[in-house]
Amino acid sequence: MELALVVVVVALALGFDYTNGFHDAANAIATSVSTRALTPRAALLMAAVMNFTGALLGTEVAETIATSIVDLGDASPHQALVVVLCALVGAIVWNLITWWFGLPSSSTHALIGGLVGAGLAGGLAIYGSAIVDKVVLPMIFSPLVGFFLAFFVMVGLLWLVRNASPSRTTRRFRLAQTVSAAAMALGHGLQDAQKTMGVIFMALLTVGWADPDAGIPLWVKLSAAAAISLGTYSGGWRIMRTLGRKIIELDPARGFVAESVSAVVLYVNAFALHAPVSTTHTITSAIMGVGATKRLSAVRWGVAKNIGIAWVLTIPAAAGVAALVYLVLSPFLG
Repeated sequence: MELALVVVVVALALGFDYTNGFHDAANAIATSVSTRALTPRAALLMAAVMNFTGALLGTEVAETIATSIVDLGDASPHQALVVVLCALVGAIVWNLITWWFGLPSSSTHALIGGLVGAGLAGGLAIYGSAIVDKVVLPMIFSPLVGFFLAFFVMVGLLWLVRNASPSRTTRRFRLAQTVSAAAMALGHGLQDAQKTMGVIFMALLTVGWADPDAGIPLWVKLSAAAAISLGTYSGGWRIMRTLGRKIIELDPARGFVAESVSAVVLYVNAFALHAPVSTTHTITSAIMGVGATKRLSAVRWGVAKNIGIAWVLTIPAAAGVAALVYLVLSPFLG
């Protein structure tokens, strides 16, 4: 039974990684596609390659997911695997619901919510202080930093190019967006693929198939990187329309700044803070920040409100689904 559960957990984790890829493909490329800096297919291919590369650049976020959310020390290997399985189901269900409605919610917080909900339903301890420090606080501050940093960088950039030719400036920023979109996609792989690695690593640790001192096995890194890249290449057109058009009509300069600021926030959280932040929250808030430099009314705040509601609901909703799945499945799985 444990062998079967490990196989199912790994398959579900890679399935979640795939849904994460197509759900969050818009994070990296929506602005570039909406400003016509890149064609949709070229943007998706570039994002897939950079997601794969970013997934292999570190493991700090993965280790946070594996060791700082749910305490599996007092659970039997069997119970721990059931908890992880139900957490993944909760996260996947919420990803699919928000994708269907075109809402750019956080796959990161869906996974964390799933782990918390399934863990609590299974009677396991939750690392509350670690969740506050590495999930809740970054969830609050990353969008704020993204918004205000993008706003002030955009203001400075507008001042620098105030006397330049508009057509030439637009053309140059379209070229620059190729680089900023690639940087954003790299940050997405660095953050989001590692979360799947962390879940698989957690499952392997519970049955003694991995050495905590040796770190995450290479096959786990490669499979997670491949899954998120395939998901990214399959696209996420519903959410891409929301990010690229419905929040604000972007121009190449604003798209470049939004992507560049988002990439910096993702890199700092991954390499310096080891915090699993939401790429969705970061890019969305940066888009709002650059949009506000036109005028506050240029941002479609009604759409922003719907996105904000999805943000607030993600952790409790995914936790609720995961807890329900645990209560339903645990009598059958033992």
